[in-house]
Amino acid sequence: MEVVVEVWGDFACYSQPTGKVERLTYPVPTPSAVRGILSSIYSKPKEFYWQVNRIEVLNPIRYISFKRNEVKSKVRDKPIYTDEDRTQRQTVALRDVRYRFAASICPRPDFAGTAAQLYAQALRRIREGKTFVQPSLGLKEFVAYFQEGDRVNGPRPIPVDMDLGLMVYDVFDLHDAAVRKKAQPRLSLYHCVMEQGVIRVPPYDSPEVLKGEAPC
Repeated sequence: MEVVVEVWGDFACYSQPTGKVERLTYPVPTPSAVRGILSSIYSKPKEFYWQVNRIEVLNPIRYISFKRNEVKSKVRDKPIYTDEDRTQRQTVALRDVRYRFAASICPRPDFAGTAAQLYAQALRRIREGKTFVQPSLGLKEFVAYFQEGDRVNGPRPIPVDMDLGLMVYDVFDLHDAAVRKKAQPRLSLYHCVMEQGVIRVPPYDSPEVLKGEAPC
């Protein structure tokens, strides 16, 4: 079974890890960004995780460049005064984006219910437009709008082939459902290839997904 969601917005930015200061977007969403959108609609980390299967690019890839005010410091114990701590940074983003995502729900081993229950609740939330938090396209201010996707009667993917090389797959271990005060990132990469506007995403446990060292 799959859940198919169509997502669109005015701007998107899927930051490449090579850009330490200025933000430079990937031309297409990362599986991690897609999982974040789906999790903002429906998420029960102790019961299941989202496995992204396919990313379809429906609008032509267009870029836009602008400067944004960002805070230089991290939020810690002391308050931050934005007027004193802000700086302007260049952002290369995408504009007028539209995608169709297909993903599966993968129940955890100790989940007592059925996958059909999870799918039914996910589809109900998508159809009613319910979210836990507002979905975004890479950055919090880039709002994402969504509806249930239709591969038969919906728009067709763009007729573009592109080899994007190694791309971020996710920044966390999808099998790690532990709740902690401090997150434990685990970066993974995969070889991203778009064929006629469609990116097929390998399963997280596939040898095609290159995983970093597990946190101690």
